[in-house]
Formats: sequence, C-alpha cells, structure tokens
Amino acid sequence: MLSEDIKELRGKLVRSGTTTIGMICKDGVILAADRQATADYFVAHKHVEKIVPITENVAVTTAGLVSDIQLISKLTKAELKLKKIRTKIQPTVKETANLFATILYHNIRKFSPILGIAAFIVGGVDDDGFWLYDAAPDGAALEHKDYVSTGSGSILSYGVLESQYTPDITIKDGIKLVVKAINTSMQRDVASGGGIDVIAITKDGMKKVFEEEIKKIVSIK
Repeated sequence: MLSEDIKELRGKLVRSGTTTIGMICKDGVILAADRQATADYFVAHKHVEKIVPITENVAVTTAGLVSDIQLISKLTKAELKLKKIRTKIQPTVKETANLFATILYHNIRKFSPILGIAAFIVGGVDDDGFWLYDAAPDGAALEHKDYVSTGSGSILSYGVLESQYTPDITIKDGIKLVVKAINTSMQRDVASGGGIDVIAITKDGMKKVFEEEIKKIVSIK
C-alpha cells in the first residue's frame, strides 16, 4: 500500500503541466517531450528544453518544479563526471537512474516551506543494452521494458502508446509513434504544448530529431 504522502506526491506529478515519453526500441531508446512550461493555468514559457543530456549515452526528460529539475540535473552530471574521472569507466544507465532517485529521495525529505517535486525519465545505452527508468519524486527508480509517460498529458499519450507500440518497433517508427502520442496530448491537455522535442539514443550516439521531420509527422493525418 502506498502511503498518503507518496500518493499526494504522485498525484501532483500527474497534474504537472507537461507530457514526456520514454520508449525502448529494438535498436535504441527514444525520449520525447513537449516544450511548454506552466504555472497553474498560466503559460510561463513557450519553448523549454525538457530533454537534458546527462552523459554521452544517457539523457532524461524532466517534469516538476524547474528549480529542482535544474539543480538535480547539475548535481547528477557533476557526480557522474567525477565517478568517470576516478574509475575511468563510463557510468551505466542503471547507475544514472539510481543516482537521480537517491537525490530525489533526499530532496523530498529535506525541510522546506516549498515542497520540492521533480521526476525524470532516464533513458540510454550502455554495454549491456538499451535501458529505460522512471525516477519518481518519492525516490523510486523503476525499470520499464517498453515505454513510460509522465505529466498531465500522460493519460492521453498512454492511449496511443498502448494501441500501437510493439516490442520490435524500430527507432524510425518509434519516433513517429512518440510524436503522434505527444501531439495527441497537446490537442486535449491545456498544459502541454509549444512544440515537440525528440532525442534518439543508439549504439552510435545521441541524436536530436530535426524539427522539420517532426512537423512532417504531425502533418500526416
């Protein structure tokens, strides 16, 4: 049974104004997000980068309070760089996800008049394969074998993902699916909007999908 505090945290995350998606494909990992930042019913920023590269082979989508997101991302990047310098080994995706979860755990339990809420979808590639984790605001790190979505538009995105995702989907088709899913959320969720960002991570590295390609996908009915 979830405690009342954890239920409240996850409820607030679901209501946060965004739609983010992570997806495992047979040849890589895709991360996608809308670009709009909101404060209740006010559009605070129309073009926010919600996908943040953490290492050469790992990136995250972000949801929650911007200040917490920025601080936790900086702390995680710094810790992973120090670890790589000390050990001469590239951190794995699981290590990255666990570090995010650990910082989130301490962040939510520190005394503050402002409740710090942030969550990350961690996706990437390492020597053991392609990985996808959901680092929740309560400090949990859950692995996903297919896809995961967070934010106020996630319910709408899940409807598209559930009906069209297959385990053997390629990066090329996966990009089309995540764009369609987020675009669906943007049509009905007032907090999601401003455009779509997509990053694909494969054995060859990390690549951002061009906006022209995304517009072509959105225009297909």
